Amino acid sequence: MLTVYGISNCDTVRKALKWLDKKGLSYSFFDYKVQGPSNAQLETWMQQKDWTEILNTRSTSWRELPQDLKDSVVDAASAIQVIPENFSMIKRPLVEQDGKIILLGFDQAQWEAALK
Repeated sequence: MLTVYGISNCDTVRKALKWLDKKGLSYSFFDYKVQGPSNAQLETWMQQKDWTEILNTRSTSWRELPQDLKDSVVDAASAIQVIPENFSMIKRPLVEQDGKIILLGFDQAQWEAALK
């Protein structure tokens, strides 16, 4: 079973969920706006992927942070301190299977290859 993490009003997440539905793939959806991931979950993700891949520095939420706070994020531990302020800073969608991140973001070719 796939677990898709994201925000329900995100265009990219909606596109990814439509793609999964069209392919008939089962998944559960975890909306960051309803309940954010725990620090333990963030730590697990950052052990699986580099923190720079998980933290979406192109997001509006990140860009709106004060520069001194952005400058303080230099590793996974400091990213985990900032992300709970606004879970929109996590790249989305983030897709897990069997507790492992298998996809970050939506690229149809990557999804086709990973979810045959």
